[in-house]
Amino acid sequence: MSFRTEKDVLGELEVPSNVYWGINTQRAINNFQISGKTFPKIFITSLAQIKKACLLTNIELGLINKDNGNVILQAINEIIEENKYLDQFPIDIFQTGSGTQTNMNMNEVLANRANEILGHPMGKKHPVHPNDHVNKSQSSNDVIPSTMHLSALQMIQKLFPVLEKLKELLENKIKEFKDIVKVGRTHLQDAVPIPLSLEFKVYKKQIETNLERLKETCNELYYIPIGGTALGTGLNAHEDFAKLTVSNLSKITNLPFKMNPLKAEGIASHNTIVNLSGNLRLLALSLLKIANDIRWMGSGPRAGLAELKLPQNEPGSSIMPGKINPTQSEALIQICLQVIGNDSVVSFGEAYGSILDLNVCKPLMIINLLESIEILIGGINSFIDHCLSGLEANTAKINEYLEQMLMIVTNLTPIIGYDKSSEIAQRAYQEGKSCKVVIKEMGLKIDNLDELLDPKKMV
Repeated sequence: MSFRTEKDVLGELEVPSNVYWGINTQRAINNFQISGKTFPKIFITSLAQIKKACLLTNIELGLINKDNGNVILQAINEIIEENKYLDQFPIDIFQTGSGTQTNMNMNEVLANRANEILGHPMGKKHPVHPNDHVNKSQSSNDVIPSTMHLSALQMIQKLFPVLEKLKELLENKIKEFKDIVKVGRTHLQDAVPIPLSLEFKVYKKQIETNLERLKETCNELYYIPIGGTALGTGLNAHEDFAKLTVSNLSKITNLPFKMNPLKAEGIASHNTIVNLSGNLRLLALSLLKIANDIRWMGSGPRAGLAELKLPQNEPGSSIMPGKINPTQSEALIQICLQVIGNDSVVSFGEAYGSILDLNVCKPLMIINLLESIEILIGGINSFIDHCLSGLEANTAKINEYLEQMLMIVTNLTPIIGYDKSSEIAQRAYQEGKSCKVVIKEMGLKIDNLDELLDPKKMV
């Protein structure tokens, strides 16, 4: 490998001659060899879109000449539209809490590519300079939070159609199960009858509520602190920079971005990111219930509840032949637990990172947030395709339980009282008889007994 020597205020450093990053990035590569994890594509392309909006503003305001501006724009579009140079962002996510190294990584890649287009060698910072031109009117402190909002918004847009698909599948199951009445359970003990469709209506309602919460959170994410530069005061930025950049970004992304009216707030704190993460946690809790309920109702096939028939996707044991496990429920449960854990990290990132005028846990917060959205998308799609769509009711087992259930005596309490109804249930349980048989043995005369003890009339 050949190298080029670059210089900065700290001295000289060798940088591989064939890379587009520069000395700032190389120092970060050397100093942060921690996890091997780097920012995902959506964050890098979002950062490029922020740079594009800033560049267009700087050109419009006459702060960058058109010759330099046009080649920087070409370099940006190569990243955004052609997915080029995505391998030129190797910095570990565990870096400075402001994300300065990643911002400079982008500045250097764009500057070097622009200089290459103009026929100049890379690493010389001329005629396009990473700080003076690509980063003009900006600071990592306002660029990275704005990128956090943009990448989160673009990622969450991919989650919405998945949740709509889940709603549709749940509605299909509600229709499919509409005439099925089963034993209800509270405290994992037999309760009064309940329609199977009603249980699935609960799931659908929770998904609808979560979807609305997430959409509301997006309204907060549209406010970005770009133009606030270092501390939100707008130092070194033109007075019209923020307004024009927000307008340009809206045109680039087709998202209705707005200026944060107090840019310092969007730099010092990331409450909005915490809010989105918290709503993802609530979604995870709802999905956890769905996955767990289906796993319970599908337990068996001989010694469990066995009220649902789960699709048989793969063998469940390396030693027990023919065993099938609720693998999609288990995968979704693990995803939900990861999302809940990620939310804790995001919350602590806000609690410990937001000190005085700058939150210094920006990379940690956004990487966990983006991971939560990504795995929810994949996990829900997998659960829909490989479990929910093929889910069937085991009506034979459901009816068998109904015939044996004890809590149908609840319907008798207005007629014979709570204590007498309890006596019937206890005697039926202890003697292994049906409630109807015990009532007849006790000599109780109750009009319309068959109708009163019909589970389907109790729902």
